[in-house]
Amino acid sequence: MWITDLMVVCVVLALVSLNGVWAVVMVQLPILVFASIIGMWLFSVQHRFEEAQWARQPGWNLIHAALRGSSYLKLPTVLQWFTGNIGFHHIHHLSARIPNYRLQECHESRPDLKSVTTLTLRQALLAPSFTLWDEAQGCMVRCP
Repeated sequence: MWITDLMVVCVVLALVSLNGVWAVVMVQLPILVFASIIGMWLFSVQHRFEEAQWARQPGWNLIHAALRGSSYLKLPTVLQWFTGNIGFHHIHHLSARIPNYRLQECHESRPDLKSVTTLTLRQALLAPSFTLWDEAQGCMVRCP
């Protein structure tokens, strides 16, 4: 990790020395902002879908929360690779120590994990409208 960080710093310094600070900022800043927005959306959409389950502390259970409070976002192969397997978010909630390159293998090797809600990219694009948890109904509802 430290070597990767050092290499990123070296590349940025090289770009700045070749092109100037302003040119590097004008190219990199929009890319960072766009990537951050997409990343946050990919992360949050997996907790905001119609069948999502949320629970207060007394009724909270790790396995139930992982499998019912987050989803499997089935992405096209290229997007799955670019996002570091973020679609297997339910596996991450079961064990954050599983590296991203093993998440798909874990998902496919456990038949009990097939019951998790699966979202397609199309469904994920509609999911942001589910923004409120209605405790009385026990489900996510749309915000008018």
